[in-house]
Amino acid sequence: MRPIVAFQGESGAFSEKAIEYLVEGPVKLLSCNTFDATTGAVVQGIADLAVIPVENLIAGPVHAALDALAAAPDLEQVGEHLLPVRHALLGLEGATIGDIREALSHEMALKQCRRFFAEHPAIKAVEAHDTAGAARLVGIRRDPSVAAIAGAWAAERYGLVVIQDGLQDHSDN
Repeated sequence: MRPIVAFQGESGAFSEKAIEYLVEGPVKLLSCNTFDATTGAVVQGIADLAVIPVENLIAGPVHAALDALAAAPDLEQVGEHLLPVRHALLGLEGATIGDIREALSHEMALKQCRRFFAEHPAIKAVEAHDTAGAARLVGIRRDPSVAAIAGAWAAERYGLVVIQDGLQDHSDN
């Protein structure tokens, strides 16, 4: 039987990518809106495992994830993976960096791309609940002036293209 693995975010999130490295074989994915819902899925027996980020080299601790873990003291860590986080600017086909006026992403991703925003002051950073969720919204809105900052793999999933890759401030992000 395939284990059910909960993760925070939508399909295409970095946590979903980490599952590929942490769990062998086929799994059933359970996308959760919050870190509390992710850990809660395991506590309630809905999921077998939860994969959540706890720290980033650039942005520091993921406080909401750490709070969710503290609220679920019966959970135990069974694995760890250091996932290199490489951010890409995803937008509609034909859009250029000069077309973009807003870049949607998770708060932590925006913090990890400060240099990009300093180099492109016409692009406003807009917080979204999740990197992959931001990509999904851009795909739905179909506005060439709006892009998402997410993993490059989310582009295909939501009908987008990579406008620029490697937005993170440090290569060892």
